[in-house]
Amino acid sequence: MNTPTAASALRATGLGRRFRGGWALRDCDIDIPAGSVTALVGANGAGKSTLLQLAADQLAPTTGDIRVFGAPARSGEARARRAFLAQDKPLYPEFTVEDILRMGRELNATFDSGVAERVVRAGDIALRTRVGRLSAGQRSRVALATVLARKADLLLLDEPLADLDPLVRHEMTALLMAEAAERQLTLVISSHVLAELENVCDRVLLLHRGEVCLAGDAQELRDEHTLVRGRAHEDTKDGLPPGLDRACVVESSVTGRLVTALVHRPGTPSFTWDPARWETATPSVEELLLGRLRAAHASTAAGFDGTGTGTRRASEGRAA
Repeated sequence: MNTPTAASALRATGLGRRFRGGWALRDCDIDIPAGSVTALVGANGAGKSTLLQLAADQLAPTTGDIRVFGAPARSGEARARRAFLAQDKPLYPEFTVEDILRMGRELNATFDSGVAERVVRAGDIALRTRVGRLSAGQRSRVALATVLARKADLLLLDEPLADLDPLVRHEMTALLMAEAAERQLTLVISSHVLAELENVCDRVLLLHRGEVCLAGDAQELRDEHTLVRGRAHEDTKDGLPPGLDRACVVESSVTGRLVTALVHRPGTPSFTWDPARWETATPSVEELLLGRLRAAHASTAAGFDGTGTGTRRASEGRAA
């Protein structure tokens, strides 16, 4: 077993999944280190749920390979070390909460009833309440309780907080982070709420049309980009300075006389922004991801690869 695989909680090579309508994922190379918290983001249909289902062995790959802590995703070793929470949080509405926890205990040898009951009781949920009578937030708490009680090393969470109000989302996020820190878990969390990822994730994985658009350490990726705002130049079409290499501009927009741009910093080593005209800052995770998402959508329409470098896609015309 090579070192990168041994250090990876989730690793995919050339991963692809095709459905009758086309490719949901294609040629994906992914390496998520053990102990990390990764935000899995992308527009609807980008392939996020498909990736999580492949990692959870809910689907089989059409091409490539995916491994959990070095073991094939379909193996018993991988099954014992991961837990998956689907977007629809499948729970039997006629079961009581106690029934759900008992089922988890019967089906999983490592199920920790103490952990599950602690998480449920912290939400003031009576164990004899039927699932169908619970609010959306309470159902999410029960679902997360069953996942956390699995004592798995890798948690795959597909939009776990999407149907919750902001207060409950904050509580559930704090619960997940506390468990992750205490048990040194690896989390992969699919989410559309980009602002709430800022203080949660240490890595990001951005998918666009089934391909990896951006991946890596969140802080390192932020440091590689500059967010620029200033008065538009009248003599350039995009309002940016004439001497700036446009190949390093990930995405830009003009509103009136104001220009906002996300720039890939390594592409501009010798360029200096005039402080009298331009404000520069390191983008937040939300600003970075939104800029990259807008660039990906724009470049797809233009037939480019979405990386912000102006490079033509090698697989132009590929199905999504």
